[in-house]
Amino acid sequence: MDDDARPAARLTVLSGPSGVGKDSVIELIRARSPWIKLSVSVTTRKMRDYETDGEHYHFATRQEFQRLIDGGQLLEWAEFAGNLYGTPRAQVEGWLSQGRPVLLKIDLQGARQVRATMPHAQLVFLAPPSVEELKRRLIGRGTEDEETIRRRLAHADEELSHEKEFDRTVVNDFVERAADELVGLLGSSFLTPAQAPEH
Repeated sequence: MDDDARPAARLTVLSGPSGVGKDSVIELIRARSPWIKLSVSVTTRKMRDYETDGEHYHFATRQEFQRLIDGGQLLEWAEFAGNLYGTPRAQVEGWLSQGRPVLLKIDLQGARQVRATMPHAQLVFLAPPSVEELKRRLIGRGTEDEETIRRRLAHADEELSHEKEFDRTVVNDFVERAADELVGLLGSSFLTPAQAPEH
């Protein structure tokens, strides 16, 4: 296949219920597979102790976020648990135009928006080994109050019921295995480690 016939780099969306381990999988991919570009979302959520602005999220006020919406600068956005989350459009489109595979972590609502605006995006659902294990993780991480946990559990049940909307499912039974499987879905069609830019 010549270069002109080769498909453009594909955006892959990673979604799944809160507590399933999306951040852990992404951190491993960040460390092991630097040729994959990881989109950094904008959020109005309060920064957690372990987070760094610009690395985990771009943290913004609601007024700043609204300006991004009004300016058409977000590929998708959603409100969850009282906070706004969105994906900077220019960042993603720029990487794709360079032929880089891009991974985007967003929720179900955002994934649907991406599918509507970028129909060729690959949607991957990160699933827990079991519903019981997911609830144990959500209750055990100790970063939210009881009301927030209750909302997250209800939202998790909702997201689990829509798994069939996704192109692929990756089960996060072991984070290393899940990360390797996701990298295979991301990179195999466009960039392999041997073809990738310097690490």
